[in-house]
Amino acid sequence: MHSNFNWNIRVYYEDTDAGGIVFYANYLKFLERARTEWLRAAGVNQQTLRENHGVIFVVKNTTMDYHVPAQLDDELRVTVVVRRLGRASVQFVQEAWRTNGQQETLLVSGEIKVGCVDAQTLRPCEIPETVSMKLKA
Repeated sequence: MHSNFNWNIRVYYEDTDAGGIVFYANYLKFLERARTEWLRAAGVNQQTLRENHGVIFVVKNTTMDYHVPAQLDDELRVTVVVRRLGRASVQFVQEAWRTNGQQETLLVSGEIKVGCVDAQTLRPCEIPETVSMKLKA
């Protein structure tokens, strides 16, 4: 399983609030982008998933802990770790780290549960077997 995925991002001006630090909700965007890139690295394209299988992934719940704020121009490493791959859901543990040479600082940690739903009805459904196999590879 692709259970130790890293994705890098830089903090831009648009990510910060009036105090010059990353607005707390933007970390959810960073984590979402890292999960999307994790899927892509596993060979799963979300648009193709919808078109070929009629399903989409949606966030069911999140729990976040904010440790230290990121600031403009910081380089971040966002991690994706699969805690559990179920029949219709995936539970992740994710973190965002500021990278500064050899030193890293944990900024945010969270747990995210994503469910597979029918694209038309938005009702829960099983992750297609071909997709599940790619996520386990």
